[in-house]
Amino acid sequence: MKSYRTISLLVVSIVLLSLVATLVGIFSNQGPGPYEYETIRGQTVMIYGKGIYQHMSQDVAPQGIAQDVVTLCFGIPLLLISLYLARKGLLKGRLFLAGSLGYFFVSYLLYMLMGMYNQLFLVYVTLTSISFFAFTMTLFSFDIEKLSAHFKNNRTMKVVSGFLIFNATIIGLLWLGVVVPPLLHGTLPIQVEHYTTLVVQGIDLALLLPVAFVSGVLLLRRKALGYLLVPVYIYFLALLMTALTAKLIGMAILGTEVFPAIIIIPIINIAAILCAILIWKNINEKTSMDVSAEKIGLNG
Repeated sequence: MKSYRTISLLVVSIVLLSLVATLVGIFSNQGPGPYEYETIRGQTVMIYGKGIYQHMSQDVAPQGIAQDVVTLCFGIPLLLISLYLARKGLLKGRLFLAGSLGYFFVSYLLYMLMGMYNQLFLVYVTLTSISFFAFTMTLFSFDIEKLSAHFKNNRTMKVVSGFLIFNATIIGLLWLGVVVPPLLHGTLPIQVEHYTTLVVQGIDLALLLPVAFVSGVLLLRRKALGYLLVPVYIYFLALLMTALTAKLIGMAILGTEVFPAIIIIPIINIAAILCAILIWKNINEKTSMDVSAEKIGLNG
């Protein structure tokens, strides 16, 4: 449990800094308000013009605020709950903690890379760093070879693995639909706006979706690593998709075209939450070998 002392300190730091980041993101309101801006590519973009996200576009800034609300209301409480359960030695809590930390790492990595430079830049940098180290330390704390023995029903895990593979494929095709046609026609994706590149799509296609796909395949092949990666990714995905659903709802309220994502993402969100519940119910804290050892000890 010594490693969890360090992880606990890192989690407390994440909670305190993310409280600052989310509250400022939600409640800051200074600035001139919306205005038009001509990008280096000659396109006209409407800038949000208010709060800490005032230099971001009118389409993207509300997404940041929506994610701040989800992080504040769900991410932080779930992170603290998972830490409490992990410190009690529960495998469910440790896996949930890893997934929650993955959410904070990816979220603030995106804030750091895509958010227009503002007064919270070093907060985003610090959150990205400490959540990365807390996440990796948590992953390395597992005895991977023994994990499969803690799962009651392999059929349930196969269903979850199939969902991860399906999700990675669908989201990958969705993003390729955004990226490929403009590349073929020599035009610019509208999602670039005044940013440098397609950061979200790039990170998804390069890292997150391949990890999801490979994790699902590993578990279907009953490889030991799959029993770690699939539960962690599902818990991460359930939180991330909740934030993404909140973003889409905010965009739809503002009149932005969000079809077909407004149908696909909430469905994936609900499925991810159901898969997270299935995994939670499918985990045995003690294996049959543990129970046998306890009986031998009692008999002795």
